[in-house]
Parts: sequence; structure tokens; C-alpha cells
Amino acid sequence: MKRKKIQRHYYFRLILVSLLISFLASVLGLTLKLITEHFQKILFLFAEKKSLALFIIFPTIGITMIYFLRKYLFLNRKNKGITEIYKTVDQRKDHLPLFKIPSHYFNGFLTVIFGGSTGIEVSTVVASATIGNAVYQKKFSAHRYKLELICAGVVAGVAILFGSPIAGWLFAMEVIARKFNRTLFISCTVSAVFSAMFIYFVKNEPLIDFAITGWKWVAVPFFVVLSLLSGLLSVYFTLLVIKIKDLFSAISNNFIRVNLGAIIVGALIFCFPFLYGDSYHSLSEILSHPQSYSFIFLLLLIFFKPLASSLTLGAGGDGGVFAPSIVAGAFLGFAFALFCNTYFGTSLIYVNFVLVGAAATLSASISAPFTALFLVCNLAPNGYVLFFPILLGCWISKNFAMKIIPYNVYTYNPKAKLDT
Repeated sequence: MKRKKIQRHYYFRLILVSLLISFLASVLGLTLKLITEHFQKILFLFAEKKSLALFIIFPTIGITMIYFLRKYLFLNRKNKGITEIYKTVDQRKDHLPLFKIPSHYFNGFLTVIFGGSTGIEVSTVVASATIGNAVYQKKFSAHRYKLELICAGVVAGVAILFGSPIAGWLFAMEVIARKFNRTLFISCTVSAVFSAMFIYFVKNEPLIDFAITGWKWVAVPFFVVLSLLSGLLSVYFTLLVIKIKDLFSAISNNFIRVNLGAIIVGALIFCFPFLYGDSYHSLSEILSHPQSYSFIFLLLLIFFKPLASSLTLGAGGDGGVFAPSIVAGAFLGFAFALFCNTYFGTSLIYVNFVLVGAAATLSASISAPFTALFLVCNLAPNGYVLFFPILLGCWISKNFAMKIIPYNVYTYNPKAKLDT
């Protein structure tokens, strides 16, 4: 009886602390999301109006600012991203230092608003996890609940970014914890419930504001082929990130490393403005004008988005594969539907294949099919209409990619020093 009473006491404290972490992580995620969207739009429109040549310069400005912040404010302490979360939870003596909150917050913000072709998702995840770790160090809960509190922060961070508490919950379980138990369920569920209430009172518009009209079973073979292609795209992206990070880490001259990557990214954005920042703005554009873009143009976007993202990370930008996987996968889905409709006389619905492509590529890139499923279903107003095709795509692409390479950028050997 006494043991059960102590256990209930620990659970109660875990619930309270998880609520606190969820609140702090929600505020962090929301503010970073809003200011990044705002300033990214301002700078993009400014360059578009004044001179497209600014697209070449902007990434250099952003990544150079990050370099000096790291050197003088954060004293050359590097960000290793999610791989560092794994190290922290696997070795209880290691902790995520508090500097990672402002470091990832400002570095992620600067990377994206100046055109760095990544997203703020990984920056938010690590900063939110650090909040959980910091609260754990204050000994507000039982000593063994370190992973639970880190996951509570991650749940809220991802939930706020995509307006999906379920996706946040699943990401924490699939990618961070990689296991399931009662206390993880409690902390993550409490955080998800709080973040759901937080989202309710915050204006949250869908990323792709196109209603899903439905889908037909005759389209299933096309979804299967797209899923296999998405798996290949994920493998290409994963290998590209690893190879380019290794290549840039071998460059000892900081000036060359920063400017080489940033200028190439800028040149790519100059040629293809859709690559600017997280590129989410491009998805509504292509869906609004489906006949305005050639198949070759879309193929180049599919090829160059992972390249621009990898170069951004190699040069020292902050971010990861979350946004690039969603966007590149969406480009692939649109290009696939366009190709079939043009050359085979089909009537594939573009938005359906955009969402399946985005989910399938993300699923394979992070090896988290259920996270990708619920996250992408939440990107459109009634995205759950495509629940089965997206589920099928996530499962096929993830397993196909794992057959080719049995790891992703999150599970790859930490010696690769990925900043993802």
C-alpha cells in the first residue's frame, strides 16, 4: 500500500512537471515559428522586388552571422542536434547544456530567414528537449524520469510547429524514446493534451490550404510506385547530407567552408526561388498553378532541394531533414502525378500525390512512419481523408529505404558529426 502511495506521488509530480515543460516548449515553438515565418516572408519579398541577386547574398549573411554567434557568444560549442539528445538519454550523466536553447533558437531563425534551405523543426526539437533536461536537473521529479521530461518538451515543440499534438507524441516515441512504457505515456500524453489546448487558442492555418475531395482505389498502384520513388529520394537525401557534411568538415579554413556552401546555396536559390528557406511557400504555389511548371523544372527542384539543404548544413547552418523531406517529397508527388496525367492520360489528383509524396519521403528520412502519417494528414484542412494512402506510402517507403541503407541521418554514426 505504501509503495503504491509513493508511486502515485511520483506520477503526480511527473504530471505537474510535464505540464510546466509543455508550456515552456509551446511558447518557444510558437514564437520561433511566428518570427521565422514573418521575417522569411519579408526578406524573400524584398529580394524578389529589389534584386534577385540578393538571393545569392542572403545565405552568406545568415550563415556568417551564425558563425560569429557560435564563436563569440557560444564560445565555439557546437550543436550536434538530435544525435546529442540520444547521447544525453543513453548516458544519464550527460546533459543538454542550457546554451542550446538560445543557440538553436537564434541559429535556426537566422538560417531560414536568410534563405538557408532547411527548416526550424530540428532547432525546435533540440531546444525543447533542453528545456525538459533543464527541468530534470532541478530535481522536480524522480531521478529516473530524465527521458520522460525530455520527451515532454519534444512533444510540445513538434505539436506547435505542425498543429498536431498526435504527431508530436508519436515523434517523441518513435524517434527520441524508441521505446514505450507507462511513465513515457504519462509525460508525453500530458504534454500532448496541454499543447492541444495551447493550439486551440492560437491561430493555426494549414500549410496546404487545399481541400481533399477524396481518392479512388484505382489510384493505389500509383501510390505504391510513388512510395518506392519516395524511398529512393530519402536515400539520396540521407547519403547527400552525410557526404557533404564529411566533405565540409575536412575544410579547415572557416571562411572557405562558410562561404563556399552559402554561395552555392545562394546560386541555387537565384535560379530556383522555390528553394528559399523552408520552401513551404512553394507548395501552395505549384498547387494553385499546376499547368505552369514543366516536368523538367520539377525534376530539378526534387534534385536540388536536398542538395541545397545539405550544403546549408555543411556550411554551418542550423536545421535538419524535416522540412526538406516534406517539400522534396511534395515536389516528387506533384511531378509524378503531372507525368502520369500528361503521358498516360490519367486523372490523378495533384494534392493527393503531393501529400502522399511528402509523408512517404519524411517517413523514410526519419524512420518514423506514424509520425509522418499524422503530421502530413494535418497539413491540409481534411487531410485525414487520405489516411489509408498516406499510411501505405509511409510504410512502403520506410521499409524500402531501410532495405537500401539500414540507417538515416538520425541513427547514423555520431562520428559523422551531423548538425541535424
